[in-house]
Amino acid sequence: MATIRLIDIAVNFTDGMFKGIYHGKQCHASDIATVLSRAWSSGVDRIIVTGGSLEESKEALAIAETDGRLFCTVGVHPTRCKEFEESGDPEKHFQALLSLAKEGIEKGKVVAIGECGLDYDRLHFCPSEIQRKYFEKQFELAYATKLPMFLHMREAAADFCAIVERNKDRFTGGVTHSFTGSAEDRDKLLTFNMYIGINGCSLKTAENLDVVRGIPIERMMIETDSPYCEIKNAHAGISFVKSTWPSKKKEKYDQDSLVKGRNEPCLVRQVLEVVDGCKGINDIDQLSRTLYHNTCRVFFPQDLDSAADALLAGRRNTP
Repeated sequence: MATIRLIDIAVNFTDGMFKGIYHGKQCHASDIATVLSRAWSSGVDRIIVTGGSLEESKEALAIAETDGRLFCTVGVHPTRCKEFEESGDPEKHFQALLSLAKEGIEKGKVVAIGECGLDYDRLHFCPSEIQRKYFEKQFELAYATKLPMFLHMREAAADFCAIVERNKDRFTGGVTHSFTGSAEDRDKLLTFNMYIGINGCSLKTAENLDVVRGIPIERMMIETDSPYCEIKNAHAGISFVKSTWPSKKKEKYDQDSLVKGRNEPCLVRQVLEVVDGCKGINDIDQLSRTLYHNTCRVFFPQDLDSAADALLAGRRNTP
């Protein structure tokens, strides 16, 4: 049987949960190394660590430098866009992001601008007009670095798509990750030169699964967005999950078990299984190759002529 290789395009390793901190309380030691070991042994080939602010992007780059299979993004999440103006000098803040992105590119670690976009579900963190202003501004980062974009869209499809449309010539493509929108939202996104990222939050309800069925595999990527967005027992997608790991509560931490309620990169395999099952593909090896190729096309284009294409050709060359 062919070996499944996976790329998790969204892991929030800067989150306190991976330092053992939950709701401000230290429950166990930092365990990123253990989490990574579990991911690598589960077929995860590479991980993109998400940056969501200037400081978080610096931390994401530092984490990415600890392993050759880790990469990261640089950008400001829509709910944190007030940091541009709170810095006292928005242009200086922008230039610091640009400098960090360029440094990370030179190190071979920064593969996208983001996480940026619009989130109208959480306007209490940042008003919509500030979100729009600095979402648009971050296309300048993509244009200056020639990097793709790692995008976030929640309850904001009309404004999001209008901004992307205005700036479609300023970036080289990308992915709208953690997609939870409607069929109409999906179809709008598919009109752009972009991919749609699927995780546990994308697979909660029967309606979600119907929307996912309408995403062409050639335009999809998978992710965990861990430590969030796990596939829970109450979710519609759970019936398609085949791979499981033991788990224990954080108060009874055991490095050989997952922390109950904390998502982690090894579980991207479950996302693969739900996509395979709900779309009725029933060829998980070929599905994983296609998704791997999609991800390389955007974030690791230097591999398109080697690793990714070899994966796609592997099945044809198997007796």
